[in-house]
Amino acid sequence: MSDQRKPGFTQYLGYLFGRTLPDSMQDWVRNDLVGPGSSVRYVLRFTLPLIPIFVAFYLLVPGERWIPLAMMALLLLPVLYFAVALMNIYRRHRLLSHGLDPNLLDERAQRRAAATRNDYETRHGRGEHRGTGQ
Repeated sequence: MSDQRKPGFTQYLGYLFGRTLPDSMQDWVRNDLVGPGSSVRYVLRFTLPLIPIFVAFYLLVPGERWIPLAMMALLLLPVLYFAVALMNIYRRHRLLSHGLDPNLLDERAQRRAAATRNDYETRHGRGEHRGTGQ
């Protein structure tokens, strides 16, 4: 699995539509789903396909310019809301479908919690007097 191969154009297009990539690309998939910038890539994948619709609204809807802009906002806001709300569920599903551990999503949060705990214990001790009420 140490092969850092990237998918070709057709493989990547299939990946965007939910296809599973070969096992030789699991490192790339892992980085795509949980690596740096994965959240931004995820949101962009949901919003970029809306650009042709936005252009059509802007060019084809008659009236003042605020009308198509308002229509775009009415479409964009729920898409962004649901994309962000379902991000971890979708990414967990993609990890599972590629045979990767879905708990990889929790690694960053676990590292942050451990760092916070270590910082607290360094400042205040390990809690030897916990629960004594004194």
